[in-house]
Amino acid sequence: MDNNKYPPRQFHYETSMIKRLKQNEEITLKFFEIEKRILSILNYKDLFEVLLTEIMSKFGMPYAWISFIEKSEVLSFIQSLETSEILKERINIIDKKTFYNLVGANTTPLLINEDLKPYYKLLPQNEKHFIKSMAIAPISLDGEIIGSLNQAHVLPGHFKPELDTSSLEQLAVKVSLCLSNVTAHEKLKFLAYSDPLTGLLNRRAMESALKREFSREKRYQRILSVVFIDLDDFKSVNDVYGHDSGDELLKYVANQLFNISRDTDVVARFAGDEFIVILPETSAVSTKNLMNRLKDYFLNHPLNIEKTSIPVSISFGVASTEDKSIENPAMLLKKADEILYRAKAARKKKLVKEV
Repeated sequence: MDNNKYPPRQFHYETSMIKRLKQNEEITLKFFEIEKRILSILNYKDLFEVLLTEIMSKFGMPYAWISFIEKSEVLSFIQSLETSEILKERINIIDKKTFYNLVGANTTPLLINEDLKPYYKLLPQNEKHFIKSMAIAPISLDGEIIGSLNQAHVLPGHFKPELDTSSLEQLAVKVSLCLSNVTAHEKLKFLAYSDPLTGLLNRRAMESALKREFSREKRYQRILSVVFIDLDDFKSVNDVYGHDSGDELLKYVANQLFNISRDTDVVARFAGDEFIVILPETSAVSTKNLMNRLKDYFLNHPLNIEKTSIPVSISFGVASTEDKSIENPAMLLKKADEILYRAKAARKKKLVKEV
């Protein structure tokens, strides 16, 4: 090589440039591979698990997590997901004011390796003491910033503020696009399986859950109970107080049913003012006791709308697989309905006698 043609300083400069370009190409390729993995995913759990795991794997990143602004639409869906150990460890919730004070209101990524203490509010618990530099890329949903995709390293020089952030910003854009797609998909699923007024499962979802739980009961020889619930004099509530008040009553009852249920129970709106509760591994006696406590609660806690107090009364029927004549899910539900019908008839008879 002719050293006069390539002075040492210029040679080292060009070599450094070639090395930097090669590194940038490798980084861009890794980001592209991550983008390909996430673009076809249509549920939150897989989206976040794949995204964070891939970032940590491909870049040798010790920490990767997502911060969500509290009360964002995505967060409400995520909190209803089945438990995921990865998501529990790698999703942080922060209030809106604090987030904007730290990150700002634009989508430009931040690279920080000094004065990290204020940014500890973005970090998952028990990790802040090992972090020396951070990359924060805001993510959005339908044009509104809802949080950030975060990476952190133990080396202070890993995320220097002068580094190019274009690939990281492009990934954040792709994540935002995926969030929009997944949110639309989750909304459709919610509408397909949920009652729009109460937020409980609808009849279709309940019947599917009942088949699943009945099959499990048969396989493992465990008890399964079902409650059929009906609101007493619901038509009178609509007639006297109006349909809006009737809707509020349905939501009030639904909320109480949800509050007393366990994670393993299934609570659904069957139709009109009828509700179903499916209780795995629960005897008929225990179920009746639970429903009687709920009935007493409603008697002592009417629905209060502004200055109007609306009395709440329920009737219920309980059926259980302890009854060996029950051979399938439909029979279990029918038996609960029959017992409910008898309870309603007995109540009417009692009211007539009292009059």
